[in-house]
Amino acid sequence: MWRPVDLGFGISLIDLYDLQTAQRTGAYVFHEEEVTIIETSASPSIPHLLKGLEELSIDLKDVKNIIVTHIHLDHAGGAGVLLKHCPNARVFVHPKGMRHLADPSRLIEGAKAVYGEKFDALFDPIVPIPEDRLVIKEDGETLQIGEDRTLTFLHTPGHANHHFSIYDEKSNGIFTGDTAGVFYPQLLSYDVELYLPSTSPNQFDPEAMQASIKRFMSLHPDRIYFGHFGMSTHVQTVWDQLHYWLPIFVQIGRDIVDKQKDKSFTEKTEAVFQLLFDNVQTFLRKRQVPDNADVYKVLQLDLQVCAMGLVDYIEKQKSN
Repeated sequence: MWRPVDLGFGISLIDLYDLQTAQRTGAYVFHEEEVTIIETSASPSIPHLLKGLEELSIDLKDVKNIIVTHIHLDHAGGAGVLLKHCPNARVFVHPKGMRHLADPSRLIEGAKAVYGEKFDALFDPIVPIPEDRLVIKEDGETLQIGEDRTLTFLHTPGHANHHFSIYDEKSNGIFTGDTAGVFYPQLLSYDVELYLPSTSPNQFDPEAMQASIKRFMSLHPDRIYFGHFGMSTHVQTVWDQLHYWLPIFVQIGRDIVDKQKDKSFTEKTEAVFQLLFDNVQTFLRKRQVPDNADVYKVLQLDLQVCAMGLVDYIEKQKSN
């Protein structure tokens, strides 16, 4: 069992074993003030989250705040199940996401379209959240937890329109959900850092993503807390890699969609995925990462979803 990791500043990281995979999706827990949890992952992850809270000696009645950066199921799908265990908690969500947590039928429909017959194993059940336990946070609004900790909510589209990030002044860190991409800590054993943009469907917008990243940079954070997965203090490396990879991702998408006008969405997506994968694999090979490294299992899934988002975005642009 992967134990919670103390990140300092009263914050711990719990591995949620999303997709039954270690170091895939994490929950962050503030445990020195009013107990506050950021991200829940999907419902099958909730037993791991509950076990982590138990190891932190947290009574579930003391959980006050559950925050989801956005309503994609790998971040918020388990919020309804978790809430049943936390009688005194409220769920904080972006204004555009609130109705989907109260009535998750469209979330379920969208996820089934992407994951098909795998849906039940990955996400079921998705429990509606009573509206009186949902709290929206507008851009720039804050949440005080304890006497000396203030969390500030920043609307940060690019990955999704219903996305906010959370700035924690005490640690000078930002919980970026998916807007600042994905961190692959599996590669640290090879002394390699990899941060890739997350361009999943169906609200990916590279210009909005670049604007959100610029906003992150303006805060001069010392720490980035990723939804996938973990914390990085090498903040400039994060920005450098996102600025490197995002244009490459978009250009690959444009090239394939232009060259394969008569192909199906699935065929275009597969071609984009293959080029994305080839580019990332070349990057890793140059850094002596073997082709059989475990990270490729996660990368393949991520890049397949990224390819779908890129084709979706570019085809929408062409039809407008």
